Amino acid sequence: MDQYQSEPKDFINRELSFLEFNHRVLEEARDSNNPLLERLKFAAIVISNLDEFYMIRYGTLSDQIHAKIYKRDSSGLTPKEQTQAINKRTGVLLKDLYELINGDIRKELKKLGIEFVNHKDLDEDQKEFINKLYTDSIYPVLTPMVVDSTRPFPLITSETLNIAVLLEDKKSLENHHIGTIQVPNVLDRFYYLPGSTEESRKYIMLEEILKLKITDLFNAFDILGYSCYRISRNADLEYNEEEADDLLEVIKETIKLRKWGNVIKLEVEDNVSEELLEYLMDEFEITANNVFKIRGPLDLRFLHKVSSLPADDALRFKEIIPLPVPELLIHEDLFQSIAHKDVLLHHPYDSFSTIIKLIKQASVDPDVLAIKQTLYRVSGNSPIVKALAEAAENGKQVTVLVELKARFDEENNINWALRLEKAGCHVIYGVTGLKTHCKALLIIRRENNEIKRYFHVGTGNYNDITAKLYTDVSLVSCNGELAKDISDIFNRLSGHYRYDKMRQATLAPEDMRDKFTELIENERKLAKDGKKALIIAKMNSLVDKDIIEKLYAASRDGVEIELIIRGICCLRPGVKGISENITVRSIVGRFLEHSRIFYFHNNGEEDMYIGSADWMERNLNKRIELLIPIHNSEAKHKLKTILEYNLKDNMKARVLQSDGTYKHIQTKDDPFNCQEELILRTQKKFNKYKKRLAKLQQEGHYST
Repeated sequence: MDQYQSEPKDFINRELSFLEFNHRVLEEARDSNNPLLERLKFAAIVISNLDEFYMIRYGTLSDQIHAKIYKRDSSGLTPKEQTQAINKRTGVLLKDLYELINGDIRKELKKLGIEFVNHKDLDEDQKEFINKLYTDSIYPVLTPMVVDSTRPFPLITSETLNIAVLLEDKKSLENHHIGTIQVPNVLDRFYYLPGSTEESRKYIMLEEILKLKITDLFNAFDILGYSCYRISRNADLEYNEEEADDLLEVIKETIKLRKWGNVIKLEVEDNVSEELLEYLMDEFEITANNVFKIRGPLDLRFLHKVSSLPADDALRFKEIIPLPVPELLIHEDLFQSIAHKDVLLHHPYDSFSTIIKLIKQASVDPDVLAIKQTLYRVSGNSPIVKALAEAAENGKQVTVLVELKARFDEENNINWALRLEKAGCHVIYGVTGLKTHCKALLIIRRENNEIKRYFHVGTGNYNDITAKLYTDVSLVSCNGELAKDISDIFNRLSGHYRYDKMRQATLAPEDMRDKFTELIENERKLAKDGKKALIIAKMNSLVDKDIIEKLYAASRDGVEIELIIRGICCLRPGVKGISENITVRSIVGRFLEHSRIFYFHNNGEEDMYIGSADWMERNLNKRIELLIPIHNSEAKHKLKTILEYNLKDNMKARVLQSDGTYKHIQTKDDPFNCQEELILRTQKKFNKYKKRLAKLQQEGHYST
């Protein structure tokens, strides 16, 4: 019996682990081996990640502090201690980021002939151009506001860019006022300046134009100083589902409240005057700990646009063309191909269009009776939603669970839900008290006077845009037992169907924690019996304390554990007597590693699973998640190859140290970038099929 009792020192704080992940994203922006314009994207992602982190995670801690909650997390920190550590680490992150932007990035852009000009450095021709642009296109959109007894400080929304102005009344020099103006997000963030050439392209930021015109905007006052500023508000709002008569209306109202959340972060330019900063801090009721002075342009998300400027192809990653899965091209009819055998897809290397094609085919197939699907996050112009609507219009029984509580996608999902309802689909708005996070599609078809079920289960969302950017795995199959499980799950989602244990699938919150515990304990038992014991798990985050403690126990008993955790990891590896047999690596590359794959050696049986859940309390206890076993030998081999390539990576992989830091293992000897190697492997496999596919096409059996 294992008597070890874990202590706070055995765990890494969740929030600080996330900030370490965001610093690994920053390292990709620093990496001169990455094409320059891709480095700009990584820099922009750092800010996007940080914004969401503060609005949600920091917001939650802020609520706990206001509620006088002193409970310590698994690493031993109170909410207040966590916020202090977060702000300190964020300060380092932003300092490092802007040193990169102001140094290496600016220098490399200048070499390309791309330069951003300060409003003080414009020549006469450029000023004339700016004056006309300002008069014709910018000024009509602006609303400068001065704060006084009749005009209170306006509501400033999260993540918008604004300029605060310290004003002196020309009639009463002792009377200082505050003005503010939003940098309109409906306009371009930067503009091409005349006099530029192909070799030297000059641009000016929109806020620099407003600074140039600041005296015109507030011409009744003398300008004492100004600074761009930007706030983040607490967006961690809860939905009162239990008392809701109409969840749709509750969520609509809750979304509106986001604009009123407490301010938890203030960014200002580093040259801001003390008087102006004190005013902003008082107005937003924020302390100096939550103020970040920035030397450079605020809100670097505009770098996404900069990365899209015309440039040599060598400045971007070589475009990847997702390829059709050869096994699904054997028959023009996808149902025939799937009936032949289970097929595993690995996106973005394998084309997501196969899934879209499957739904489109089902929508017009006279033998298809019903389609059921979960939707968590979909694209802005989703071909899947369109196909589901067409299926309903074609008389199919279409049931769609649209998770309205998907964070920051609520409005988008409400619109899709209403569109699907209008088309005649049965729409479910989720399950009370739980988020439906599983990714599943079920198609019921009549074949030879019998009912046959086809299904698709994946680790990622049904989003055709992110499917080109995220790595995910999914399975298409008509396996009878699993198909019945998927059918039962949809009945569980659509009504008060009594839950029974699944035949092969595993569902959270009912059974998944127990299932993973059973699988870990089995490896532990094998190790105790002197047999080979191995666990390989790939996921986004590892936070759950109970799972971590079980992994520690397995490590102490000799189980070899290799974890591939892209983001947050609260497990501390390599600690003597606790986790000596555990390694943790993170890969941040051109694609966001999003797939969740679980391997258990099981005395040579090699049990493999894919699912929608990370090892986090919220996934295992508070969400509806799905885990399925992979039986087909080819599919298992493909999963093993993915894991093998991830573990072999020595270009993008960072290895977690016992002190919570990550060590880059980049080497010049036998360099191996798993994502680039998987692109090549997929291409080679497809090329092998080309002759056969050409022959089938010639015979009329194949179409793209």
